[in-house]
Amino acid sequence: MAEMDTSSSGGKQGPGVKKGKKLSTRIDLTPMVDLGFLLITFFMYTTTLAQPKTMEINMPYKDPKLTVEEKNKLKASVALTVLLSKNSRIYYYEGIGDDPNKPPELKSTNRKGIREAIINKIKMVRDMKATGALGVKDETTVLIKPDTTSTYGDMVNMLDEMTIDEVKVYAIVDITDIEQGFIRETEVANGVK
Repeated sequence: MAEMDTSSSGGKQGPGVKKGKKLSTRIDLTPMVDLGFLLITFFMYTTTLAQPKTMEINMPYKDPKLTVEEKNKLKASVALTVLLSKNSRIYYYEGIGDDPNKPPELKSTNRKGIREAIINKIKMVRDMKATGALGVKDETTVLIKPDTTSTYGDMVNMLDEMTIDEVKVYAIVDITDIEQGFIRETEVANGVK
C-alpha cells in the first residue's frame, strides 16, 4: 500500500506566498512479504507432489545350491507365451513351446482378448494350486516375446496389461525363429498381410 506524507516542510512563509505542499510516497512492502511466503509454500507443496514414479523390480532370490537349469526351469502348465507382431497383432499360446514334435496352437487376438486369456490362465493356475497339481510357489508366468516388426507402443501396452491384470511374474524374452515361423504360417493361413 502506498501512503502519502502530507506534513509541511520548511519553505518561505509570508502573506503573499502560497504554501506548497511537498508530498512524498512511501511504499509498504508488508503484502509483498506475505505474497513471497505464499509462493514459497506453494512451490514447496507442489514439488513434493511431483515425485518421479518408477517401476519396482523384484530380483529373484539366488540359491547357491541350484544349478542354472533348475533356476530357469519353468513349468509349461503355468506359462502363457505372448507374441507381439506388426500392426498391433497379438498371438499367444499356452505353455512354453519347447517341444518341436508338438507345435503349440497359436491364437490371434487383440488387446481386449489377451486380457481375457491372461485372466483365464490366472484362474486355471489358481484352480490347479487348489487341487494340489501345482505347488504353492508356482505362479502364472507370462512370457512376452516382441517380434522385430512390433512397435515400442505394443510393448508398453503389454506391460500395462501385466499391471492391470496383476500378473506377478512375467518376462520379456527374445522371440525365436521357430515362433516367427509360427506367426508367418498363421498369417498366411488367415490371409493377413
